[in-house]
Amino acid sequence: MIKMSWALAGEHADSWTGADIQEGAAVLEARVRAVVEASGMTADAMQHWQETFLAPVVKGLRTEGQSTLSHGGTWSKAAGPMLVSVSPDRGAA
Repeated sequence: MIKMSWALAGEHADSWTGADIQEGAAVLEARVRAVVEASGMTADAMQHWQETFLAPVVKGLRTEGQSTLSHGGTWSKAAGPMLVSVSPDRGAA
């Protein structure tokens, strides 16, 4: 069983639990897209956010995440690279 939880700007939290990573990626994408679209961002800002932040996470779940799980890896191993790749650079000033 897989559980994904996410929060957007500390204001909106959500989660999904299931066995199919492809379904989980679709749910994450749809729910986050809906929150962003309702946020009041301009169309350009929404597009930038979705391309820069959401799309890489969803793609990673569908590719690297799926591959890791398909080869017997754990969910923490499957999700780890995506979490690291979208984490803010704490060293940047």
